[in-house]
Amino acid sequence: MEIYYVIGGLSLITGFLSGLLGIGGGIILAPLLLYVPPLLGLESLFMRDVAGLTIVQGLLACLGGVFVHRKFQFVSDKLSVCMGITIFIAAGIGGAASGFIANEILLFIFASLAFIAAVLMIRPVKNEPERPDPTTMRFSLPRAVTAASGVGLLGGMVGQGGSFILIPLMSSYVKVPTRIAIGSNLAIVLLSSLAAFIAKVATGQIQWLMTIPIVLTVIPFSAIGGYVSSKVPVLWLRRILACLIAVAALWMWFSVLC
Repeated sequence: MEIYYVIGGLSLITGFLSGLLGIGGGIILAPLLLYVPPLLGLESLFMRDVAGLTIVQGLLACLGGVFVHRKFQFVSDKLSVCMGITIFIAAGIGGAASGFIANEILLFIFASLAFIAAVLMIRPVKNEPERPDPTTMRFSLPRAVTAASGVGLLGGMVGQGGSFILIPLMSSYVKVPTRIAIGSNLAIVLLSSLAAFIAKVATGQIQWLMTIPIVLTVIPFSAIGGYVSSKVPVLWLRRILACLIAVAALWMWFSVLC
């Protein structure tokens, strides 16, 4: 029974961070589910079960978070559809091509890109609007497709969603305001999470009883995170996200080297 409380507590934390920073949360929840239970004297979870739980968490977190960010008008429908469809297709291609290159090499490249993304996020942006209007925002469609294709292709190869890299790319390369990048990223990740969720359900890779604490905690706390995000200055959102991406990059490097 204790494992359900642990899963609920960890899902609460990752759900809040998902809403706050516009990420799916799998890159945070997966290592927590793998390492925290043994530290508390509980039985370790199998990686297959962890993967199923993180998909459920990511899907629900996106649903809760995007609802609040849309309420505050921080979601661009055009950007979300464009990049969401692109990353969905590219991730499928990357997954199919994953057997041609050593996973360790791909993971190292992915971790390096994540570290670069962290550096991009920590750099201050001049004249960044606190309340941007997505209806009047303009962005380069070719750049949006290129960014989504690259992240989707490489992410599909290494089995990572890559949503935490998309936000820095949207901000620095596609030139999208940070708040809209965060809100729209949740809608983008929602599409890829839904596809992964359907695949996990179809192949029986989800432990449904273990999802109960996730269902009870993720949606409300991702919504709370989205509300808090609207109140936090953009500069601090960028700094928090940069630190989180850097930790994720270090974890991936650790996985490769150890």
